[in-house]
Amino acid sequence: MNESHSASYAAAGVDITAGYKQVELIKPMIKSTFREGVLGGIGGFGGLFELTNFAHMKRPVTVSGTDGVGTKLKIAFLMDKHDTIGIDCVAMCVNDVVCAGAEPLFFLDYMAVGKNVPERTAEIVSGVAEGCRQSNCSLIGGETAEHPGMMPEDEYDIAGFTVGIVDYEDMAALTPENVKAGDALIAIPSSGMHSNAFSLARKVLQPEEKNVHEHIAELGKTLGEELLTPTKLYVRTILDMLKAHGRAVHGISNITGGGIYENVPRCLPESVRAHIDTRKVTRQPIFDLIQKRGDIPMRDMFNTFNMGFGMVLAVDSASADAVVKTLRDGGDNAVIIGECRAGERGVDLEW
Repeated sequence: MNESHSASYAAAGVDITAGYKQVELIKPMIKSTFREGVLGGIGGFGGLFELTNFAHMKRPVTVSGTDGVGTKLKIAFLMDKHDTIGIDCVAMCVNDVVCAGAEPLFFLDYMAVGKNVPERTAEIVSGVAEGCRQSNCSLIGGETAEHPGMMPEDEYDIAGFTVGIVDYEDMAALTPENVKAGDALIAIPSSGMHSNAFSLARKVLQPEEKNVHEHIAELGKTLGEELLTPTKLYVRTILDMLKAHGRAVHGISNITGGGIYENVPRCLPESVRAHIDTRKVTRQPIFDLIQKRGDIPMRDMFNTFNMGFGMVLAVDSASADAVVKTLRDGGDNAVIIGECRAGERGVDLEW
């Protein structure tokens, strides 16, 4: 072929050798997440996980979840800091499946990159591996796709997928039908904004290269540091609590996009209404900063952000104090925030 008309994958913008280097960099990270049940290593066309270790379950059910990190990635780009965004990706998936009482077994990630920079990709995967280790969840596969001409070279997107397992009877104990008037509501705090509502936060705070590294007195840190605070992982917390208290826990809500108003009703039956005193939970200063600068009505804040609430549990009132003690003994500053009452499904808040 005439040299002037020749073409190659590299000339089209895809560097295969960078992919080889990336794999070598992330192999030790992936291996560090392996739990019993993983079969084989990396390099196959599919991740393998054996389920024979769950023969003690009468009726095992798999629970799956998938999610991404959203526009929080824009902060990682501005900060050029990529080692925590993978934690967010894992948390957004495993925190959902554990609401069904499921133990996450394995995780897969997908990254689309404008240009594959192996060191940066390895930094991202280091966060994924850390999130998996914290959740006792094996990273058994993934994909990095280079999209030259479609994405800027210095940007990427990441999403993940997890599968957990739970005995049907344990899962059925956490369905809305079991939540009743008189149940206590318990909150486990968030670590900050987690990975939701960043589009509104960015519109209000307008993070840019010139201000993302500025120290903000109200936050006690830079704006970028606050916004990149990783999403808290609740897997061990919730599973340990369920093991200790079992059927006393009737419902679990992960407070993600849509805040308290949207997520708490997801664990309520039609005839039960949640009454919550939000003053019981100390919310992080970032929420007050956003509310003040954006002049956002408080109801909209609670309908958009987690406002310091990570998980909300509906628990038999007779066991509420014991559940709080178990959570606090495990390092979570849990607190009783209200109760369930008879009424149309929904939420009433005091602030």
